[in-house]
Amino acid sequence: MSSASNPATMPSEVQIAPVGSYDELVERARNLVPVLSERAEETQEQRRILPANKQAIADAGIARLLQPSRYGGCEGHLFGAVEILTHVGSACGSTAWCLAQYIGHNFMLAQWPVEAQDEIWGVKPESLLAGILIPLCGKARKVEGGYRLSGRWPFVSGVDGCDWCILSGMVENPHGDDEERYFMMQHGTFEILDTWYAMGLKGSGSHDITVEDVFIPEHMTLPIDHLKGGPTPGNRVNTAPMYQLPSYMQFGIYITSATLGIATGMLAHYEEFIAGHKALMSGKVTRNEVPQHLKVAEAAVCLATARAIARTTCDEIMSHAADGTSPSDEQRTQYRAQANFVGLQAWRSANAIWDAAMGRGVYESNPIARCYRDMSAATRHFTHNWDVNGASYGRVRLGLPIDNPSL
Repeated sequence: MSSASNPATMPSEVQIAPVGSYDELVERARNLVPVLSERAEETQEQRRILPANKQAIADAGIARLLQPSRYGGCEGHLFGAVEILTHVGSACGSTAWCLAQYIGHNFMLAQWPVEAQDEIWGVKPESLLAGILIPLCGKARKVEGGYRLSGRWPFVSGVDGCDWCILSGMVENPHGDDEERYFMMQHGTFEILDTWYAMGLKGSGSHDITVEDVFIPEHMTLPIDHLKGGPTPGNRVNTAPMYQLPSYMQFGIYITSATLGIATGMLAHYEEFIAGHKALMSGKVTRNEVPQHLKVAEAAVCLATARAIARTTCDEIMSHAADGTSPSDEQRTQYRAQANFVGLQAWRSANAIWDAAMGRGVYESNPIARCYRDMSAATRHFTHNWDVNGASYGRVRLGLPIDNPSL
């Protein structure tokens, strides 16, 4: 293939029906829980987001929470991502993991040149965007009218169901440092490699993808600096204050919210499971035992704590948008660390339930086991790595320079 997209001439001003309000999108996510729960095992077996789940997400419009209103998006509060992903994750961790990508990369697209936004959202406002933000996996070179990109990227969650995918790579510069740049590619212009045979999040379809010397027009690319906040080609037309915010700074919120959802579902499954359970050795009603009370209390308080931290973090980030202020280096690393801490609390909650579930929890037919496998896989993501994210925040608090180039 010689081109990554088929450019269409779109008007710079488009009229698209609004997707709905913040409250409507959250309620639609809540209403999806029963059907997504019914499909959770099939999603695992298929090792990808089911077409029916993709369609349900598109019909509900929940991936468009942070999409600009110019294209019918909600332009909602960031905490909506926490609420939506908690609902979806409680039903199906793999689907929530894909949805976290779709919500987050929709926000990123708002920074691209208007020609790119028109080409994607102007044609299909409900487009789902996946992405992989590991620039060292890709190599690009500047050519007339754009770039030629090659590379192979792992962990591209939701790629089977996406319409477009953001790839990252380093642009060769013979006269200095290579440039980190991001490339928008339409589904079908890259090859998906069937590599996702994982112990958890099996249905996320987090396969490898490969690109070999594909041309990408200039307007479908963006340098890393335009994802760090401040003026960008996209927020010249998307003028809501939220689009002045750094994209990477809040990315961990989407991922850990999916994890929060999985842990929430795990607790719900356990409370249903324990209602009629009796200990095999003693015959006692298990829910009458104090150790069970302690485990359930620990799990529930961890989830409440995680949600409170997420709420505070989202409110503080949105206050920067409302005030027109740019978060400091300390605040950027703080918000990443706080998002990480949401995931740590969710993980602690899951472990409390895993311990409480005893031997019957290990059966594959028990949804608690599926949730625990999903949690085990989800917490391997770098946004859950406290050593990385906590250390970045701590070093800045101690007066050292920020060490995360994406922030």
